[in-house]
Amino acid sequence: MKTPSRVNSIILSLCEVIVGILLLLNPVGFTTGIIIFLGIVLLILGVASIVQYFRAEPAVAAVKQSLTRGCIEMLAGAFCVTKSGWFIATFPLLTILYGIGILITGIAKVQWTVDRIRLKRKRWFWTAISAALTIVCAVIILYNPFSSTIILWKFIAVLLIVEAVVDMLAAFLLKEGAV
Repeated sequence: MKTPSRVNSIILSLCEVIVGILLLLNPVGFTTGIIIFLGIVLLILGVASIVQYFRAEPAVAAVKQSLTRGCIEMLAGAFCVTKSGWFIATFPLLTILYGIGILITGIAKVQWTVDRIRLKRKRWFWTAISAALTIVCAVIILYNPFSSTIILWKFIAVLLIVEAVVDMLAAFLLKEGAV
């Protein structure tokens, strides 16, 4: 029987493949859609927080500060919906943050590999391959040798797909109960 973490890993990997494919097909359109969707979610959360504030007892509402949170969520949501192009324009900065996140993920995979070796688990090399691939790609993203943002987006899309496939292989091939 599959462990929940193994199933979660496979589901996450499938989501990465889907995002990678959508980024390959239309990077700007997909990213804009995600930003607008996030904005709509923030607007809904903001309205819910404001309603929650006015429905709560005054003393409770004062402590929770739902009105402030709701206003901030609504402002952020409105910005995402109306100014999604700003995020596209600041993509190089967001790429650096993404590269740092990928690098941290790679370092966590190194820990997982070392744990598997120390516990004398077989097939530890799958996690080592995944860790190496992740770290190399993070360094490439952080170095940014690309001539345009579109090429960088396509590279990130391919990276997501390849990394997800390697992670799924590792999840399928590792023994149950293993670290």
